[in-house]
Amino acid sequence: MILHSQIVGSGRPVVILHGFLGMGDNWRSLALSMAEAGFQVHLVDQRNHGRSFHHPEFNYELLTQDFKAYLDHHELKHIILLGHSMGGKTAMNFATQHPKYVTHLVVADIGPKAYPPHHQAILKALNYLEQSAPNSRKHADALLAEYIAEPGIRQFLLKNLYWAAPEQLGLRINLQALTDNADEIGAPLSESATYPGPTLFLKGERSAYILPEDHPGMGRHFPKAQVLEIARAGHWLHAENPHDFLAAFLAFVQG
Repeated sequence: MILHSQIVGSGRPVVILHGFLGMGDNWRSLALSMAEAGFQVHLVDQRNHGRSFHHPEFNYELLTQDFKAYLDHHELKHIILLGHSMGGKTAMNFATQHPKYVTHLVVADIGPKAYPPHHQAILKALNYLEQSAPNSRKHADALLAEYIAEPGIRQFLLKNLYWAAPEQLGLRINLQALTDNADEIGAPLSESATYPGPTLFLKGERSAYILPEDHPGMGRHFPKAQVLEIARAGHWLHAENPHDFLAAFLAFVQG
């Protein structure tokens, strides 16, 4: 089974991997700007997300295999690979296992280290939402608000809604598989994994996902790594400051 994607533009291939509970479409605005700069951008939905296939198994080794199958299916080589959060972990795993496919690696607000489970509240809210069978987006938002106070996070999660039946909304994500395998999201990169090519870590100024003490470990896995901070942004740095994010990306891959 081949992962679903949207493809925009023409030119050098850029492939973007979204974060946990996201989808490629979250990156469409940025992809259009990249296409204007002369790139063909692939917005890929990873397994159990967006419009890609559902499967009960879920870990980075499988996500990496899925991604290689996607590249081979589309005959893509020498790609610029960009991954955010969970997608950044997939991107790091892929680049270290298949370095000849990747000319430049960009990792958005995640490091190669292990992260403790921290999505439990969101998964609990989504399970409550799914069991409650909302009949409108307003109803769905009210259900999520019982668990999640931040409107921005609720709006991000609500992008997973679709009309499963008349007057009944469902979730595109495979919530059962993601709930069952939630501990896999924080898994570290293998100690021996290295990628020799140019690597850019983009960190949100207000995010704690990448700390100064993480830099030596990042350098061991990625000896050509540089770390750049995106101002006025947290973990969703590409959405919170798209102008600076795009500028940093273009300077890195075109420089």
